[in-house]
Amino acid sequence: MAELRTDRLVLRRWRESDLEPWAAMNADPEVREHLGDLLTRDQSDASVALFQAEFDQRGYGWWAVEVEATGEFIGFAGLDDVDDEMPFTGVEIGWRLARSAWGHGYATEAALTVLSHGFDTLGLPEILAVTTATNVRSQAVMRRIGMTRDPVDDFDDPSAPEGPLRPNVLYRIARRTDVSDGPGGAPGVSPHRAQE
Repeated sequence: MAELRTDRLVLRRWRESDLEPWAAMNADPEVREHLGDLLTRDQSDASVALFQAEFDQRGYGWWAVEVEATGEFIGFAGLDDVDDEMPFTGVEIGWRLARSAWGHGYATEAALTVLSHGFDTLGLPEILAVTTATNVRSQAVMRRIGMTRDPVDDFDDPSAPEGPLRPNVLYRIARRTDVSDGPGGAPGVSPHRAQE
């Protein structure tokens, strides 16, 4: 599992010490506002085991994110296969940060390095991003990393109950082959996408 670094962050394999702050995030109604029900500690721990297994199988997935200067765990960022029930296929980028980490540009910073890894190391032709129509913070990050949205692609999430979590937006970014260094120092990245 490759470790990724930015100016301020380390994206790394999950550790036992991440489980408690991760569970606190999953029990925080503000962090879960656009994601659905709160998770129990057992559900939260099980999600990390799944993240690690998927990463080992595919070579990509969700990295734990820590602030390099302090070693503080602040959430996750990474790539995942689009769920089978969605009306499209591909690989999506995502992130989730603790409330204490919001507003510092960490989501954008982590997402840019994940995009570079997806395009330059994994050779992905396109990366997608999905969030609820009401998640304006995440959509702002998506735009900052160069992703674009066509309203024609918006959809209702078939796995979400009727209500505010059902209407979703889809952002895209394609690998650029005409430049060697894209915006934000992300090689081959055409500017757009992410979630805080």
